[in-house]
Amino acid sequence: MPIKRYRPYTPSRRTLTSLDFSELTDKRPEKSLVERLPYKAGHNHHGRITSRFRGGRHKRLYRKVDFKRRKDGVPAKVAAIEYDPYRSAHIALLHYADGEKAYIIAPRGLQPGAKIMNGPEAEIRIGNCLPLAKIPVGTTIHCVELRPKGGAQLARSAGNSVMLLAREGAMATLRLPSGEVRMVRSECRAVIGQVGNQDHELVSIGKAGRSRWLGRRPHNRGVTMNPVDHPMGGGEGRSSGGRQPCSPWGQKAKGLATRKKKKKSSALIVKRRTK
Repeated sequence: MPIKRYRPYTPSRRTLTSLDFSELTDKRPEKSLVERLPYKAGHNHHGRITSRFRGGRHKRLYRKVDFKRRKDGVPAKVAAIEYDPYRSAHIALLHYADGEKAYIIAPRGLQPGAKIMNGPEAEIRIGNCLPLAKIPVGTTIHCVELRPKGGAQLARSAGNSVMLLAREGAMATLRLPSGEVRMVRSECRAVIGQVGNQDHELVSIGKAGRSRWLGRRPHNRGVTMNPVDHPMGGGEGRSSGGRQPCSPWGQKAKGLATRKKKKKSSALIVKRRTK
């Protein structure tokens, strides 16, 4: 999806870029697959800030995305590729042969009118969902389950993909977008292809107002605060904090490992992510 640039008739327009939504289907979201989620940000009913630097975004409707893909053997037609305000990736509306409708994460190259299917008998084709045991080694996949029937958890954002490196017995070895190499069970499912909207990372916000539309309020650094507000606050003039960078609650930043040492899933990690 190409990036749109604008004529700089204001200072903010000079750096502002956006996505060209010409590839999306011009339609309203499917009414049976949307709901209104409560927005819990900013101040609570006492007027106290409970989530910092959040609040005041545009209204949204949440699209119910099917991450489990358990409707096996029933062919589906891609009716539309749509925008989703709750995620960086686009979503695809499926019309199953039995009349059911569902949203899925739209892979790169999926077009309206394409036919896709779920289950062990599905072909190795973009958008199809299969168990890792049925996917050839070396295939690019996304929306990978960590536990059987648990729903997709890995590689769901725009442009992401996972490489299936090997399969031995009941376990499959994956290389994640972070560079981590880990094993998951072969009965876990994944979708063939790469997540679409890979140009999402090239978008430049361009102006402060656009951040406010997304619900992001101005962020002030800890070193600009008073000692009562932040561990790094205070000092004469523009001091740099006088201590190691940390959160307002004292959690060390800049490289402190926070993963639990006795976490059971650590046994499944073959190689940690590249730093």
